[in-house]
Amino acid sequence: MIRIDDPADPRIAAFRDIRERDLVGRQGLFIAEGEVVLRVLAGQGRHRVRAVLLAESRADKLAPLFDAPVYIASQAVLDAIAGFPLHRGILALGERAPEPAPAELLAGLSPRALVLALHGIANHDNIGGIFRNAAAFGVDAVLLDPTCCDPLYRKALRVSVGGVLKVPFTRADDLIAALDGFEPIALSPNGAETLSELKRPDRAALLLGAEGPGLPDAVLARCRTVRIPMSGGFDSLNVATTSGIALHHLVS
Repeated sequence: MIRIDDPADPRIAAFRDIRERDLVGRQGLFIAEGEVVLRVLAGQGRHRVRAVLLAESRADKLAPLFDAPVYIASQAVLDAIAGFPLHRGILALGERAPEPAPAELLAGLSPRALVLALHGIANHDNIGGIFRNAAAFGVDAVLLDPTCCDPLYRKALRVSVGGVLKVPFTRADDLIAALDGFEPIALSPNGAETLSELKRPDRAALLLGAEGPGLPDAVLARCRTVRIPMSGGFDSLNVATTSGIALHHLVS
């Protein structure tokens, strides 16, 4: 463990002014925050840990989890480094693993596999919530179109409570084309079938679109469409909530 007493210490430059760096990107790196997320990060083998920054009170419990430099600081110094009150006092700097080609990712899945395909999900809370559900229900992989936000963005990673680190993901320019060999099932308020009547195919891909616009008509036309009935004329749920309901049905 390496003690840091100066917020300007160059050894912790990657942790400085976190929110500002969130906006401009980290060129292949990401920040993980909170004990649950760091424990998941320590236990997975896909993304390498470059360094850890801990409050003094957290060091004895968490430092032994990592084979990487572990910096410790007082709460006041930690807050000055981060640029805001860092109540959890737990940060790690991760190195993003390369994203495989969609065909490579899906080729290794079992004959009975469940994939999520996301179109236009630009809200980090929703991405995090969807990945949390994906991890909870055993989704084998997630495909994102180019307009989805980054699952390894600090807030998305935190909301997912480490689910982003558990479920393999990659991006695909054309989700339907990338899902060759899977039956695409699209959630839509105007779906032709109700979710409760859906019998899961062996290789299923659940497609979800952004709140408001939903999935484009061109995508829906290439899918089996399914709806979750609503009462009182209300037509939709939060997309992360929808993912949890649909995934529970598909794995039950």
